[in-house]
Amino acid sequence: MEEIEAKWYVLHTFSGYEQVAKTNLEAVVKKYNLEERIFDIIIPMEETIEERNGKKKLVTRKLMPCYLIVKMKYGDDLWHNITRTRGITGFVGPKGRPLALTQEEIRKLHLEKIVVNIDLRPNDKIEVIDGPLNSFVGTVLSVDTNAKKCKVNVEMFGRETPVDLEFSQIRKI
Repeated sequence: MEEIEAKWYVLHTFSGYEQVAKTNLEAVVKKYNLEERIFDIIIPMEETIEERNGKKKLVTRKLMPCYLIVKMKYGDDLWHNITRTRGITGFVGPKGRPLALTQEEIRKLHLEKIVVNIDLRPNDKIEVIDGPLNSFVGTVLSVDTNAKKCKVNVEMFGRETPVDLEFSQIRKI
């Protein structure tokens, strides 16, 4: 049998049952010894700052309610094990059949840490390819190769503004 590559898939869950579905799927993985096929089960979360009663508070909320994201080596034999797990209603894809996420979707959801090796120096021109400053062009001010970050001057609102960006958010022009 040829070696299949692990890919990311999206599972649909009952509303509010994301944690229950994740726990149940983890139990299925253990019960049927699927550790070599199912590697990661994620409830997509984001941290935001909310203001209540004049106080700011860091809150973690579900980025995609009713969904789990799973990294696995899919095979038709896994379909029944997964879709029969309590709390999971099925795969997201055409007619309930699994459809792997694209590299672009994986990047946008920050599912995998991207290893980026860029040869950057001060005064290099870059383009922002991810984040709120997407498609902005800037000039590198300083580079921190250990942290894989750089300080970049970006033109915003008619003036140059220094911003800190990760290497994975930029590309050299």
